[in-house]
Amino acid sequence: MEKVECLIIGSGPAGYTAAIYAARADMKPVVYEGLQPGGQLTITTDVENYPGFPDGIMGPEMMENFKSQAVRLGTDVRFGMVTSVEFKPGGPQKVIVDGSHEIEAEAVIISTGASAKWLNLPSEQRLNGSGVSACAVCDGFFYRGSDVAIVGAGDTACEEASYLAKICSKVYMIVRKDEFRASKAMQHRVMNTPNIEVLFNSETDEVLGANAVEAVRVKNNKTGEMREIPIKGFFVAIGHQPNTDIFKPYIEMDEQGYIITEKGSSRTNVEGVFCAGDAQDKIYRQAVTAAGSGCMAALDAERWLSAKKSV
Repeated sequence: MEKVECLIIGSGPAGYTAAIYAARADMKPVVYEGLQPGGQLTITTDVENYPGFPDGIMGPEMMENFKSQAVRLGTDVRFGMVTSVEFKPGGPQKVIVDGSHEIEAEAVIISTGASAKWLNLPSEQRLNGSGVSACAVCDGFFYRGSDVAIVGAGDTACEEASYLAKICSKVYMIVRKDEFRASKAMQHRVMNTPNIEVLFNSETDEVLGANAVEAVRVKNNKTGEMREIPIKGFFVAIGHQPNTDIFKPYIEMDEQGYIITEKGSSRTNVEGVFCAGDAQDKIYRQAVTAAGSGCMAALDAERWLSAKKSV
C-alpha cells in the first residue's frame, strides 16, 4: 500500500491551490485530478472576474497555470479517479483509486466540487460556452445590453435573474410549473422587475443557433404552443449536485450532499479530513472563493499534521 502525507482528491481552483500551499509547506501533496481535470473552469471560455488578469483569461489556460504552479512547487499530480474511501478519526485514511490502487494518507483534502444540473438537451451541451452557461454571475457580463433567458424557479434562479436584469435588456425566466419554488421575498423581487418576463408552465424545447446561441424555443406544457424567443445568452439555474457520494458513509453532509465544515475552517467531522471548494460551498461557487478555501484547507491540514507529530 502506498503511503502519502497529504492526499488531495479533485483538482480545480480549490484542489490546485491546496496543493500549492501544501507543497510549500513540504507536505509532499499528491493530487488525483478526477473525471474532469481542472474542474468546471475547463469548460468555461473567458474568465474576467478572477483578480490578477486585467485582460481576462480562458478557463482551460487558467487551470493549466494553476496546475503548472502546483507541479513546479513539488506536487505529484496524477490522472485518476478516487472510487472509494475508508475514513476513521485521526487516520491514517484509506483511499482506493480506480478501484484497485490503495493509498494510506495521513491527511486528506476533499476538493471534488459540484456539477451543474443540466436540461440534457443536445443543443444545450453543443453550445455550452458559446452562449449557454450555468453561472449568470460568472458569465452575465458578456451579454450586457442583450436579451437573455434563464431556466429555474428557486431562489438561485430568481437571484440570478435579478442580477441579469441589471445588465441585460430583457430577461425571460422559464418556469416549468405555474409557481416559483423561491422564497416570497425573491418572488416579489422578480415580479417587480420590469425587464424580467416570467414564462410559467413553460419548458425549453431547444436552444437554437449554429455556432452561438441565437434563440430559444419554448413549449407551453399546458397548451402545447411553441414560441421562439431571440436571445444571446441562455442560463441554466436548476441547481448543482456536489460530487460527494463516495464520502457519505463517513462525512457529515447537508440534505443536498454538501459537506459540512466546522465554522471558519475546512475541518470535517472526521479528524484529519478537510474539505475545500464547491463540495462544501453552495452559496458563492466562484473560482476565487474556491481557491481561498483551498488555501484554508492546506493550512488547516499542515497545522493538524504538525500538532500530531509533536505529540
